[in-house]
Amino acid sequence: MKLNMLISDLTPQECRDMLTRIGFGRLACARDNQPYIVPIYFAYEFDLLYGFTTVGRKIKWMRTNPKVCLAVDEVLSHFRWMSVIVMGRYEELPNKAKFRREREHALVALEKRMPLWWRTAIAVKQSPTRHKDAEPLFYRIHIDSMTGHRAFPDAVKSKIGRADKERTT
Repeated sequence: MKLNMLISDLTPQECRDMLTRIGFGRLACARDNQPYIVPIYFAYEFDLLYGFTTVGRKIKWMRTNPKVCLAVDEVLSHFRWMSVIVMGRYEELPNKAKFRREREHALVALEKRMPLWWRTAIAVKQSPTRHKDAEPLFYRIHIDSMTGHRAFPDAVKSKIGRADKERTT
C-alpha cells in the first residue's frame, strides 16, 4: 500500500511544548556569509533557550553576529514527524556579578531539563584536539519567532489511491 502524507502547521503552543519536551537541536549561526551549524542541548523556558558550552567557533561567531536559528525535530517515521524552527538572538551570560541572577536561573533551568547538562561542554574541554583552558559559559537565545510543522499519514487519500489502483487492474 502506498501511503500519502499530510503536513500541517503546529500552533505556537505546540511549538513551545515540543521545545520543552525535546531539549536537543541544531543551532545555526553565520559569519562573513558562511553558515555554521552544531548540535546542542538546551532548556526552554518562557521564550528563552538556555545553554552551556565552552568557547569555540560557535561562540566566537555568535559574538560577531548574534542572529541565530535553531532546528528541533522529532521523527517517528517517514510519514510521522514534527519540526520546529526558532529564529532568535544570542546573549552571553558572562561570569560577572551583573549576570549572577541570569546565570543562576540558567543553571536551574538546565538542571531541571537534564541532570548531566554540563557533561558535553566538559567532554569537549577534555578532548585532545581542544585547548585545556577552554572557558565554559552560559548563554541564552531570545526567541524572536518560531514556526512548526507536523506530518502524518493521510489514511483517506491512501485508501482512495488504493481503490483507484484496484479499479484499473
